[in-house]
Amino acid sequence: MDAILSIKPQFVEEIIAGRKTYEFRKKGFKERVRKVYVYASSPVCRIIGEFTLGQILEGQPDIIWSKTSNHAGITRAYFDEYYNKRKIAYALEIKSFKVYDEPINPYIILERFNPPQSFCYVRSDLLGKVEHSLYPKLL
Repeated sequence: MDAILSIKPQFVEEIIAGRKTYEFRKKGFKERVRKVYVYASSPVCRIIGEFTLGQILEGQPDIIWSKTSNHAGITRAYFDEYYNKRKIAYALEIKSFKVYDEPINPYIILERFNPPQSFCYVRSDLLGKVEHSLYPKLL
């Protein structure tokens, strides 16, 4: 199983620059995810790359921050506001990030695509199969 994560463009830039190697979520995956496609939210509205999912940290927000702060790509204030009154935080480790030469328009390749609020599951290699026919520059 793969997933598409919605990420704000400013945080996508931090991932591309290598300063953000953890993506934070309020909910964890229920399915086993191998690959994550990064959907840069408005105004970009494109799938701009992918990464292999490393470890998933789960715990109290203060503990997760102490383990990830050097690679969070966000401020402590932003982190605290995001997890306001939450008891559990999730940190997804970003491994082997690959930025696409040409971003993918998900509205063309995925039937009835709606940007996920946080994430959505897709069949493994669903986008990879489409890349061969519509986006040869990505290979």
